[in-house]
Amino acid sequence: MVETDTPRHTVRHSVRVRCCIVGGGPAGMMLGYLLGRAGIDVVVLEKHADFFRDFRGDTVHPSTLQVMDELGLIDGFLKLPHQRLQKMDGLFGGTPVRIADLARLDTKYPFIAFMPQWDFLNFLREEGQRFASLKVMMSTEAVDLIHRGETIAGVRAETPDGIVDIEADLTIACDGRHSIVRERAGLEVEEIGAPMDVLWFRAGRTPDETENLFARIEPGKMMVTFDRGDYWQCAYVIAKGQYDAVKARGLQALLDDVVRMAPVLRQGIADVKSFDDVKLLTVAINRLSRWTRPGLLCIGDAAHAMSPIGGVGVNLAVQDAVATANLLADRLARGCPSEDELDAVRRRREFPVKMTQGMQVIVQNHIISGALQGSNRPLKVPLLLRLISALPWLQGIPARFLALGVRPEHVHSKTAPAS
Repeated sequence: MVETDTPRHTVRHSVRVRCCIVGGGPAGMMLGYLLGRAGIDVVVLEKHADFFRDFRGDTVHPSTLQVMDELGLIDGFLKLPHQRLQKMDGLFGGTPVRIADLARLDTKYPFIAFMPQWDFLNFLREEGQRFASLKVMMSTEAVDLIHRGETIAGVRAETPDGIVDIEADLTIACDGRHSIVRERAGLEVEEIGAPMDVLWFRAGRTPDETENLFARIEPGKMMVTFDRGDYWQCAYVIAKGQYDAVKARGLQALLDDVVRMAPVLRQGIADVKSFDDVKLLTVAINRLSRWTRPGLLCIGDAAHAMSPIGGVGVNLAVQDAVATANLLADRLARGCPSEDELDAVRRRREFPVKMTQGMQVIVQNHIISGALQGSNRPLKVPLLLRLISALPWLQGIPARFLALGVRPEHVHSKTAPAS
C-alpha cells in the first residue's frame, strides 16, 4: 500500500525507478551521473526550469577537479570559462597576510577554479546524456514522500503537467539546507550556529584592475572579493541578523563602506544600483545526527549545511556523492540497501564533515566574531596567521585543508558495460 498525505486522485501518473535523487545541485547531479554511469536506473528531480541562479557556490577545488579527472571529464570541464586561484592574500587591519598557497601542494590540479555553478551542473547533465539509465527531470519539485509502512517508497512531485508519483527503491535527498525531503522524513537538525550573514553582489572590473587581495578585515567589517574576469564577485560580511539595520542605513552608506575597504571597486561599484542587486545569504552551520530512514538517505547540504568559510560546500557535496556511489552502487543494482548499509555513507562522511565544520567554527570564533564586534583599537593579526604568513612552508597546511579537505574521496564505482 502506497500512502501519502496528498489525495490520490490528483496524481496524473506514476513512474518506477531504482533510485530517485531529489535536488539537482552538485551532490544530486554528481550522484546521478555516477549512478547512471554504473547502469543504475536513476532519476534526478530539479524543481527549477534551469540551473541559472546567481551567487551559488562557484568554487571548484582540487578535490573535485581530481574527481572530474578520474571520470575522464577534466579536459572538457576545464575548457569551460573559469578563473584560477592559487595564492590567497589578505589585509588584516591593514597588515598584509598570506592565508594559503596552493602552488605548494603535491596534487595534479593545484588551484581553485572559479566557475559559475550553472556551467558545472549543465556540464554534468550534458555528459550524463550518454547513459540511458539516467534521466534528469527539470521543473519537477518534490512535495511529499511516499510511504510503504515505515519505508520511504519514493516521492510525490509537481511537474508542469501535473502531479506525478515517482516510486523508488531508494530516495536520496540532495535538496539543500531547506530540504523538504528531510522535513517530511522527520529528521532532526542539530544547529551549530554562525555569527554572521553575507551580502553578495557584483561590481564591474576593467582589464587593468589586477589586485589579487582575497580577504579584507577591519574593525567591525569584513569583505572577500573574487576576480571573475569581467567583474568582481564580492561578499560583504555582516553580523548575524543585521541585514535590516544595513538596509536602514541606506545603500549609499553600504557602498561607501565597501569602497573604503576595497578602493579597487570604486568604479565598478556603480553596477550596484539598488538593494535588488544585493543578495542576502543567511549563514548556517548544522548537521543531521541521523542521515537515513528505511529507503531514504540524505547527503550534501540536506545532511550538513556548511558556512561559506573556505568555499568548501560544493566540494563536500561532491565528496558525499562519490562516497555514496562507491558504497552503494553495487548493492543498489540488486535492490534497496538496508538502512545499516545506507548508514555506511554517514559513517564514512561524518568525520570529514565534523572536522570541516569544526575548523569553520574556530575561524568564526577567533577571527570573524572579533572583527565584526568592532573596536576603536587596531586589529591585531592572530598569531596563527602571523606564523603562516611569515613561514612560507606553513602555507601548504591551510592550502591542503582548503584544496583537498579531510578524507578526499576517489571514484571506485564501476562503469556499466556498453549496451
